[in-house]
Amino acid sequence: MDEVRRYVNAGTRDNTRKSYRAAVEHYESTWGGFLPATADSIASYLVHFAPTLALSTLKQRLAGIAAWHNEQGFPDPTKAPHVRKVLRGIAELHPFKEKQAKPLQIEQLQTIDDWIAARLTQADFEMVNSLKLLRDRALILIGFWRAFRGDELTRIKIENVSVTPGVGMEIFISRSKTDRASQGRTYRAPALKQLCPVTAFTEWVGAAQLTSGPAFPGINQWGHIAERAIHPASVIAIVKEYCQHVELPAAVEFSSHSLRRGFATWANAQGWDTKSLMEYVGWKDVQSAMRYIDTPDPFSQSRMQNLVDQRSIQIERDDQKPIRSLLEVLLVLEPYSKFSERTERARKLIERRCLSPWAMKKVDSKGTNYEITVEHMDGNSLDETLDELLHQMHQIASENQCMLEVSIRDPRTNQHWD
Repeated sequence: MDEVRRYVNAGTRDNTRKSYRAAVEHYESTWGGFLPATADSIASYLVHFAPTLALSTLKQRLAGIAAWHNEQGFPDPTKAPHVRKVLRGIAELHPFKEKQAKPLQIEQLQTIDDWIAARLTQADFEMVNSLKLLRDRALILIGFWRAFRGDELTRIKIENVSVTPGVGMEIFISRSKTDRASQGRTYRAPALKQLCPVTAFTEWVGAAQLTSGPAFPGINQWGHIAERAIHPASVIAIVKEYCQHVELPAAVEFSSHSLRRGFATWANAQGWDTKSLMEYVGWKDVQSAMRYIDTPDPFSQSRMQNLVDQRSIQIERDDQKPIRSLLEVLLVLEPYSKFSERTERARKLIERRCLSPWAMKKVDSKGTNYEITVEHMDGNSLDETLDELLHQMHQIASENQCMLEVSIRDPRTNQHWD
């Protein structure tokens, strides 16, 4: 059992576990709720914190509470229809503008690099400071040119980096935020005449005499290099530190995400088409890309806006004809205990009552993958339909002493419902 638990824990990321624990503690300790919870208590909990917490934060809390109920074998109260309606009401009555880091412009990146270069040429500069400067320069340049997130930078291993001098470098990262299957991905960064990430990396690794381990480890005040990578939060502090050193306006508004947004802004200004930019950065949908692009561009931004406008015009011309969406359903049922024999019954009920009315098609013989076709008028009506459908499925599973993991995906847009 210990081995099973070890692999189960490995399948859940540390940050996810911490987030779930924090959600449960917030519900119990801060609000005074009891577990297992009822749908009414969850709704009251949401209403209590609606004026003070962002909707995204409330959804994260619900995910943690839902995970606790699933793990303990209790019905999940967060999937109740009126809980979903409360969430929609909060979004309507308490709109929250998402805070975004300022994009680091290419000119500002050059200013930071020049500042670091000037410090490195000082004859009396201490070795410990030189190591930190070299490490931070490599981190900032690689983070910018590869549009990496902070956690992705901290996962880079030296043995997973291949450098071709004067040409470029390949960086393999075993997993990232969007790599749910943990298959890993190889990223390529070019060698450049200025602000070169390849040169910065080789200079840093050479000075630190590193051959394996994290590419960006911690360095203490005596110049000792740690065996562990810096924490992702430290990447935020590093970027802010150099923005303050060179006295950039509103320096405190920069963070590790400024590198990612900065590259997207630069690439957009250089005329990168949307598809190429999405593939390079790793975005799955146009909406994600639009959040990062700040400056208008006649090719990328205008093209995306035209697509949106054309879609709106087409909908008007169709006079609100129903939209047919082919959706993929992933369904996993497990009994609450090994003595339960109602899993197959629950599966058949879900197929007959929930999926068959939507032209269900089995994709595999195991009964885990299905396709359904849902007619709807717009995105809101589709959300409401799928919310109700998911609730019915969870209710059937609960009534038959089963735990249900279900996810519905639109393969056209990669939008998920679960």
